Amino acid sequence: MNIASGNGGGGDGDDGGSYGGLLFLVGVTALTSVALSSLTISLMMKYPTEMIKTALIFSTILLLVMAIAGFMSGSIFAGAIGLFFFAVTCCYAKSVWHRIPFAASNLNTALTAVKSNMGLAFIAYFVMLLAFGWSCFWFLGFAQSLSTSNTGIVFLLLLSYYWVHQVLSNTIHVTTAGTVGTWWFVPGEANGCWSTAITDSFCRATTYSFGSICLGSLLVAVVQALRALAHQARQNEDMQLLYCLIECILGCIQDIIEYFNKWAYVYVGLYGFGYIEAGRNVVQLFQQKGWTVIITDDLTDRVLMMVSIGVGVLTGFVGLAITLADQSILGDLGIEENVAAIGFLIGFMVGLVFCSILMSVVGSAINTVIVCFAESPAEFEANHPQLSGEMRSSWMSAWPDLPW
Repeated sequence: MNIASGNGGGGDGDDGGSYGGLLFLVGVTALTSVALSSLTISLMMKYPTEMIKTALIFSTILLLVMAIAGFMSGSIFAGAIGLFFFAVTCCYAKSVWHRIPFAASNLNTALTAVKSNMGLAFIAYFVMLLAFGWSCFWFLGFAQSLSTSNTGIVFLLLLSYYWVHQVLSNTIHVTTAGTVGTWWFVPGEANGCWSTAITDSFCRATTYSFGSICLGSLLVAVVQALRALAHQARQNEDMQLLYCLIECILGCIQDIIEYFNKWAYVYVGLYGFGYIEAGRNVVQLFQQKGWTVIITDDLTDRVLMMVSIGVGVLTGFVGLAITLADQSILGDLGIEENVAAIGFLIGFMVGLVFCSILMSVVGSAINTVIVCFAESPAEFEANHPQLSGEMRSSWMSAWPDLPW
């Protein structure tokens, strides 16, 4: 609100310089995050197995640290819960350790496809810029109505907010799936920073497949809006338990729909199927192949999360260095105390967001690779024999009893 008013909390009323320091800090940390995120792709390609093992150990140790912190803070219940999930994660790590080579080969293949078509990153940043602009427009234009309108109007306003964000996010997913699919089947058309595969896939996602994207996004947005209403209604002290249960159920429904969408949109991007037909084909494919166990693995997701946090921390130190070099950089916003800590926090958040955007592209590529490998391994062998050999050998070592 201070930024919008132009006073910036500093009191000088200078619209041009009220938040120049903040923009400089965000700009430098954003560029740093983009550079570090690009470097992590090469790092993950070189050490995919080591990265997955590190991520699995990292998430396990993190739960142990949380349990210890709970006991040290005097909360026995929080510490006990932390120990329980630490034990569960240890059992999970032991049970999936033999699957790491196959997950690593998936990660390496997806990263190779993304690195061959780095223009996907520019599309992702552009779409997320649109999402940021939509958030600013929505909050400035509609947020005040949330406290003065009836429940129906509030629901529609929330629905509009969540729906647009879901559509933008899924557009990136479908574009990535189409590009990786072209790289899989016709690598000559998907080998360049701005290849024809990227342009064609983005055009299909925003035209022929846009209805499918909007339909699946609407289902998630409806549940998100209902969850927001249920969360707001929990302020009623007489009905807190009921609304808490409703919010929990809606959260489970949202997870199921998002999980379904993740795989359905791969088929939308690959073949241009309609939303329902795409979901049906994905479910049938994995049931026929007996691969339902594979899509429950989140080993690669742990790597992407760990990399995003790591880049966020490094970018946070850049923000810390900038604020230590110029203690008055945020002075126009009225921030004069704990400037270094705030600079680290801003750098961390900017780094986390920008790296997560690029990692979301990698995640979409991984899902596409799994579907393509299940459906068209012969084409993969013909076009990318080295990567195909790695995936086949790792598959046989992880699941010797299941056909590929």
